[in-house]
Amino acid sequence: MTFKLLATSLAVTLALTGCVSNSAKQANNSVQTQTSNKVFSQDYLLEELDNGLRVMVVKTDYPDVVSVQIPVSVGSRNEVEAGRTGFAHFFEHMMFKGSEKYPQDIYADILKNSGVDNRAYTTNDYTNYYLSFSKQHLDKVLEIEADIFQNLSYTEAQFRTEALTVKGEYLKNNANPIRQMLSTVRNEAFEKHTYKHTTMGFFEDIEAMPEQMSYGQTFFERFYNPEYVSLVIVGDVDPKSTMEMVKKHWGNWEKGDYVADIPQEPKQEAAKYVHKQSEGLPGHWLLVSYKGTTFEPEKKDRAALDLISDLYFSQTSELYQQLVVEKQIASQMFTYNPETKDPGLLHVFVKVDDEQDLATVRDAINQTYAQARTQLVDGDKLTALKSNRKYSFINGLDSSQAIASTLAQYMHFERDPEVVNQLYATADEVTAQDIQNIANQYFIDSGRTTVTMSALESVPGFDEEISLQALVNAAKQPTERHFNVLDKSNSSPLVDINLLFYTGAAADPEGKKGLAAMTAAMIVNGGSQNKAYKEIQKALYPIAGSFDYQIDKEMLSLRGRVHKDNSQQWYGLLSEQLLNPGFREDDFKRLKKEMVDNIKSSLKASNDEELGKEVLYHKLYQGHPYESYNLGDLSDLESLTLEDVKAFYATHFTQARLNVGITGAIPEKVKTQLLADLTKLPKGDEARLTIPDAPELVGHHATIVEKSAKSTAVSFGFPIDTIRSSKDWTALWLVRSYFGEHRNSNSFLYQRIREVRGMNYGDYAYIEYFPRGMFQTKPDANLGRSEQIFQVWLRPLRSNNDAHFATRVALFELDKLIEKGMSEEDFNATRNFLSNYVAQLVASQDRQLGYAMDSQFYNIDNFVEHVRKQLAHLNVEDVNRVIRENLQTENIQYVFVTGDGKDMQQRLSEERPSAMSYNSEKPEQLLTQDNKISTYKLNIPAKNIEVLDIKSVFE
Repeated sequence: MTFKLLATSLAVTLALTGCVSNSAKQANNSVQTQTSNKVFSQDYLLEELDNGLRVMVVKTDYPDVVSVQIPVSVGSRNEVEAGRTGFAHFFEHMMFKGSEKYPQDIYADILKNSGVDNRAYTTNDYTNYYLSFSKQHLDKVLEIEADIFQNLSYTEAQFRTEALTVKGEYLKNNANPIRQMLSTVRNEAFEKHTYKHTTMGFFEDIEAMPEQMSYGQTFFERFYNPEYVSLVIVGDVDPKSTMEMVKKHWGNWEKGDYVADIPQEPKQEAAKYVHKQSEGLPGHWLLVSYKGTTFEPEKKDRAALDLISDLYFSQTSELYQQLVVEKQIASQMFTYNPETKDPGLLHVFVKVDDEQDLATVRDAINQTYAQARTQLVDGDKLTALKSNRKYSFINGLDSSQAIASTLAQYMHFERDPEVVNQLYATADEVTAQDIQNIANQYFIDSGRTTVTMSALESVPGFDEEISLQALVNAAKQPTERHFNVLDKSNSSPLVDINLLFYTGAAADPEGKKGLAAMTAAMIVNGGSQNKAYKEIQKALYPIAGSFDYQIDKEMLSLRGRVHKDNSQQWYGLLSEQLLNPGFREDDFKRLKKEMVDNIKSSLKASNDEELGKEVLYHKLYQGHPYESYNLGDLSDLESLTLEDVKAFYATHFTQARLNVGITGAIPEKVKTQLLADLTKLPKGDEARLTIPDAPELVGHHATIVEKSAKSTAVSFGFPIDTIRSSKDWTALWLVRSYFGEHRNSNSFLYQRIREVRGMNYGDYAYIEYFPRGMFQTKPDANLGRSEQIFQVWLRPLRSNNDAHFATRVALFELDKLIEKGMSEEDFNATRNFLSNYVAQLVASQDRQLGYAMDSQFYNIDNFVEHVRKQLAHLNVEDVNRVIRENLQTENIQYVFVTGDGKDMQQRLSEERPSAMSYNSEKPEQLLTQDNKISTYKLNIPAKNIEVLDIKSVFE
């Protein structure tokens, strides 16, 4: 007799889906042919004999072997008389004593010589006898078993001896902590129903069994009758001839008329708790049990309850990963949900080492049940689970014995294999809403019985009532938000979500530069706890959904877009990535490698222009939070650990730092779920990073980066105090546009360096950080900074000489601008241009959202309106004042990226003339100016010029 702990009942029930739909009582003797789409695909013969015996024969392709299973619909449930518990299990033993025709020794000898494997077990609702053997012995086995079932015979001595054996089995089994807890919880949970006792029975009844021989005969005569018995024969057999064998040996068995009156269990009115002391027991056990449902396969309840068990408490569940894998509070956690005719119990077992963790685990279990009652499970996850159960079951039907034993487990319910098929069909129809509805029906405080067990006399403080309903009510209450929401919902079918956290590279700890970027990458490109990154990408592909990130010094944006019709599915994926990131070691290694390669290959090796601009920031902000490149330093990246990422995530991805942007026709249900889910993030306290002023720049400095290059890229600039929230920002923004509007051929520098002299592709000026400039014409949103620089970017020049000259041109023109200011004509033209052009910066829906969120960062009005209003009130005198107050050439940092660093160093330190030559005639006025500019001093002291090998940059 073996005790079977089914991790979940549905692992069995989902497998035999789809037998034929036929009457339970088969009138003819025809084999039922299965359709190919059935999960249980074997053809079978099912017939009920005149005496009520139900017979099922299944022919398989497994050669020679036959399995006979004889489930009898009697278990501990049928033991309704006080003092008479345990007899169903007792007769499991006694049925091996033989008959007058086949006494025990002869019976055993025949089976042994025939190589018959003969066993049995007892459950709540049935007792099953099963035999496996070669097919030539089928007739003899059926004959012997038929005779024993009809004519069981034993002596009083055998009866008394076996009663002592059962007592020994009880004592043996009672050493098992699982059995002890099951016995305790059943006795506590049930008042009247016979599920109050286990299949072994109450110990006092077992002790009295030797004196119950007369009742034993009564028990046998009541239940060992054909109407209680099914015969399942599976293997290398001919169904029709096998049926004839059965009729020959079993057909004359007389039918009985006894029906046990099973007491109805009254409704439980309150949660129950009991502690069981078990001397010498290592560790501490917790069992949380809820009243379940009757076995009605046409209803969704049973299937849904088993699905809930797997979704929330199996080894793949979040709770298991949290308690057993990550925090390692628990050493064991499993479920046991036996399928019972009447409402039984649904169990969750957990073992901990520290008794103080019992309450922690109990609360986590109840919180998980509250989650099941208040949150819809992910539809894809539910579908995947049902598919896994189905095919896992099919994989287990790999022998005649496996098929027969599975059928036997269900024949006892209605003595019809169709209940399995019905159960699977019902399970297949269970939806996420069904899961939530059924969870709310069964997982209630008044249905719960909790057991703790350890060597302790009691668990201090554990008996304080934990109200599941209170957790549910709290979950349903609108949660207080500690984040900002900018809701720009509109009628657009495109939905854009921007989760903007006020954190970024400026928050990277010393020695861990790149940590913010790595954390963002792990969230967006590292999958979630439930889905690998590859699975998420596969799910996003057909709905064209996006989810990416942008990292800067003080802003980290997680944003995505999807069509409104697919928003629910899309949100289900990205919310899991943000709230339950996978944080897998293999993803961490992959993304770290990608980030390192991005710095080495994409920046240092192949993008001299972007490299020069980033080195400029690096040099201007030495010792400042802005010093490092947004993706970090290579050595720091290599030393980062997954634990570093988890710590940064816990500290910086808080509600206090979060700003939520929403636009498009997002369904209200999705929006509500989004805002509710984000309250799960830690509250946090600091809303923004504290950024000090930029380091003081004194004098002229030059950094020359030497690398393999055929041209020379130039950037130079200096810190400024004016940022977008400053009153003079719009005026300075106008000056920038006039002097060097990005990728615009009408700007002044462009005209003087590229258009007139043909020296390079373009020349621009900036007062805000503008990365990726070579790839785009307009600046991205969500690059808000508390500190900014004035910067001139000269796109690569043909030689060091040209680079030297172009830098002199830019400085020469900047000095003129500072000295003379803008003309009225240039001011009006630039103002007109910007007044019309500014709307193009927010031409798309996502850019409108991004700029609106930036306006919140800077505490200004709508960007376009703000700029136009400021422009309308400006005059040329205002602008020229702003030029004088913000621009200067006394303190400048230059960066040159070149293939010949030594030559560039000498040119700068020696103030070597940089004469220009052209391949066509130029106006005399230009040549005269060139002659002057070729010796225009940059005034960079030799001691302030450094040459860096590319290998050392961002190392």
